[in-house]
Amino acid sequence: MIEIIGVVLFLGIWAIALIFIAAIFFIRVIMQYERGVKFTLGKYSGIMEPGVNLLIPILQSYRKVDVRIKTVDVPKQEVMTKDNVPVNINAVIYFKIDNPVKAVLDIQDYIFATSQLAQTALRDIVGSVSLDTVLTKREEIGSKIKELVDAETDAWGIDVTAIKMQDVELPMDLKRVMAKQAEAEREKRAVIIKAEGEVIASVNLSKAAKTLSLAPGALHLRTLNTLNDLSSDQSNTVVFAVPLEILKAFDTIGNFGKKK
Repeated sequence: MIEIIGVVLFLGIWAIALIFIAAIFFIRVIMQYERGVKFTLGKYSGIMEPGVNLLIPILQSYRKVDVRIKTVDVPKQEVMTKDNVPVNINAVIYFKIDNPVKAVLDIQDYIFATSQLAQTALRDIVGSVSLDTVLTKREEIGSKIKELVDAETDAWGIDVTAIKMQDVELPMDLKRVMAKQAEAEREKRAVIIKAEGEVIASVNLSKAAKTLSLAPGALHLRTLNTLNDLSSDQSNTVVFAVPLEILKAFDTIGNFGKKK
């Protein structure tokens, strides 16, 4: 009886060991964000979906493909714009695997290939526009690069979701010139605004002069009012201007004496 129990235990241990070995060699677990491209005797034989999959050792093999969105940095590129200005530009590519079979069978290294293709497209698109367009229309240029790269990578089973231009670096000499230009523009606007203010002030002064000239003594009252405002600050030196009405009064008195 003891011998029978020993044999059963021995066989049970071997069964567990065989199951464990079979699990190691025959069972493959694919994560939800992955797909497995299976090969049987070197030939493509199907897609391994997420979950537990059976694989025959030696006869079958597989390659995992991550189908999540990937981020690839495009190294800084020195590009000559349409108006012959050298700029350094770097960008970021966002893409995902839309067809795992094509990504494995039709291209050796799809990440490196997509990065190289984006660099070429970046040079082509930026080289066809002016510097002002590069600085003011980054989103539009990024969309054009994305369309070009996406069209080329469709054959590799890759879906490019977006390409963003991170930084546009200008030469130092050009930065100084642009700063001087911006300063000159601000000074120009300041001079124009000041001139417009002078025009408006002259128009208002002309209207005020006409109004004061129509009312006798109005200019004298305005002068007295101004002197009253100045008297609050005794540190000022006040120069009293004789109103024109007083001078006219003296002139009228002189003419009256001559007539007599």
